[in-house]
Amino acid sequence: MTSYVIEADGGSRGNPGPAGYGAVVMSPDGEVLAEAAEAIGVATNNVAEYRGLIAGLTAVLRLGGDGASVAVRMDSKLVVEQMAGRWKIKNEGLRPLALEAGALARRLRVTEWTWIPRERNKHADRLANEAMDAAAKGLTWKAGEAPFDRPAPAAAQQTDLLEVSSPSASLATAQSKGTGWGPPSRTATSLLLLRHGETAMSVERRFSGIGDPPLTAKGLAQAEAVAQRLSREPYKLDVIVSSPLERARATAGAVARLAGLDVEVDEGLRETDFGAWEGHTFTEIQRRWPGELAAWLDDPAVAPPEGESFESTARRVQESRDRLVEQYTGRTVLVVSHVTPIKTLLRLALMAPPAALYRMHLDLACLSLIDYFTDGPSVVKSFNDTGHLR
Repeated sequence: MTSYVIEADGGSRGNPGPAGYGAVVMSPDGEVLAEAAEAIGVATNNVAEYRGLIAGLTAVLRLGGDGASVAVRMDSKLVVEQMAGRWKIKNEGLRPLALEAGALARRLRVTEWTWIPRERNKHADRLANEAMDAAAKGLTWKAGEAPFDRPAPAAAQQTDLLEVSSPSASLATAQSKGTGWGPPSRTATSLLLLRHGETAMSVERRFSGIGDPPLTAKGLAQAEAVAQRLSREPYKLDVIVSSPLERARATAGAVARLAGLDVEVDEGLRETDFGAWEGHTFTEIQRRWPGELAAWLDDPAVAPPEGESFESTARRVQESRDRLVEQYTGRTVLVVSHVTPIKTLLRLALMAPPAALYRMHLDLACLSLIDYFTDGPSVVKSFNDTGHLR
């Protein structure tokens, strides 16, 4: 017997236009077990439909865990047929969403992908419209409440950012006030993200994961340069946290000496384990492991041979982020880490799909800044800042 049923919907008032999604998870006898809905800014109908599906799959994973049995029913013929593998994905803009949904679906046992007419999808349709109506009034939809009785979060009132839904956080957004890290506050917790300095591996553009090459002379100079900058500019560092790998700890140490702070080590901030690809260039990997590389680039749940997937990396990075934001609420934390963890934190802050990792470039010893509000969204305030290296 099917354990769960997902009904999901999405809509756009203008296509593209102000958009939102809704998803409901039910038992086979129709009991409602979870609801999710969110306005996602300006988007197309198809994007909103995929967002609804992702929210529903995420909800089932939280309810039943990996391997749970689920039937998926939607009134989007395109999404149903693409997820069932019967239609090709021709719109490249939808591919990252399809990959995200596919990665979630593979963790479940999907017994059916079924198209249903709109009149049989009224519950999800209602949720999507409630979210869009709330956003139009400057309000935020919340499960279990009348949709228009809560003002927009303080952080949202302070910014003009276009909010885009996060597949991995959509249910949490709908079911809890703010982020769940603490009581509402207008004070941000700032994570200042610093990539380590140069190593011999980075000079040769080789995959450098959990291997531990030291900083080069230039890398040490880069660390000193960023330390000097942070000692002059009004960041007012409260805490320094580093990956356990030597190249990050040496970079953090340079800052710590001038800041008069200790360095805390967080295992979750280490680089992705690239397994058999460690020390190889992209070209070498392409020649030796062409099939494995293609699969890895196509799906964040796929790991390199003997290595770690980006999906797995994201889970541990999220755990580290949540701990830091909760433990150091209202303070500025310098996080010294690597390309993948820093890109992941930025992607999550922007509520972007996993494929966004391939659309970012981070220079050695660069700085990026994210502010987290307990009663609103995270805000990326700077990205890939290398002014101290010029």
